[in-house]
Amino acid sequence: MSAPGGPGDDGPPDLSHRYSRAVAAAGLDPEKVSALVRAALAEDLGIGTGDPHAGVDVTSAATVPADLVATADVTSRGHGVLAGLPLVALLLVEEAAASVALHATDGDRVQPGDVVLTATGPARRLLTVERTMLNLLCRLSGVATLTRRWVDAVEGTAASIRDTRKTTPGLRALEKYAVRCGGGVNHRMSLCDAALVKDNHVEAAGGIRRAFQAVRDAFPGLPVEVECDTVDQVAEAVGAGADLILCDNMSPAHLRACVDIARPAGVRLEASGGLSIESAAAVAATGVDFLAVGALTHSAPVLDLGLDLRPLDGRDGRGGA
Repeated sequence: MSAPGGPGDDGPPDLSHRYSRAVAAAGLDPEKVSALVRAALAEDLGIGTGDPHAGVDVTSAATVPADLVATADVTSRGHGVLAGLPLVALLLVEEAAASVALHATDGDRVQPGDVVLTATGPARRLLTVERTMLNLLCRLSGVATLTRRWVDAVEGTAASIRDTRKTTPGLRALEKYAVRCGGGVNHRMSLCDAALVKDNHVEAAGGIRRAFQAVRDAFPGLPVEVECDTVDQVAEAVGAGADLILCDNMSPAHLRACVDIARPAGVRLEASGGLSIESAAAVAATGVDFLAVGALTHSAPVLDLGLDLRPLDGRDGRGGA
């Protein structure tokens, strides 16, 4: 499927608006995304380092004619799930003055050889933004790919795969978007939009019930999740009125016991700790609502994608450094 933004469209200014809207439709702030990708590009260009050549892609400036216009394809070199296409399309339009055509959408599965994006513009500028673009696209697609593996592993159960706050600093919104592209759901985005009462909070407050009530009294409108290590603690948290309970490092047998306690009270359960793709189906089958998987964002391998220039004057220009 092709999204707006091909070489025959109205040009970069119009495309910038289109891809800004696409970024917003993904639940992201276009201004924050633009600022983030510009910061990433500035890092790649050494801006702020004091280097005398900061701001210049010295290799491309030396080897690529200034007036050369090129077309480049971004192609998958592995099997996976895409995430981040509108973001990198916006980068190409705003920073490389390129026209962009998307041949896939975020959440699509790809295999080696699939062309996911085509860009046409000044060759120097395309090569200058190449690594910044690929770093973002490969990273986010890697998160989406790993998430999809977990989602596939619990298919046929009622459980959802959920992320954590174990994200790359500065990339949380993007990585959590990638989780959604892979079919997962998001946990809280920050420390202020929901409460998670953990063992240290329980210790400081003097017990589960006291910790829960303290949060409920201070922030009555927020959902409150309580971390529990034992079935008895789950019973205490249910009695206290918790909205959600995180069952940490529990066996399937203990999880089933927790479900028996929590379900009649309408309290949802989240399994966490010691989970693996191999054990995911068994854990999901206990009846828990969520499997919390920090690895989705802290350990996802990148999806291998590359940018290749179309043959120019009989030459085949291939990038990737």
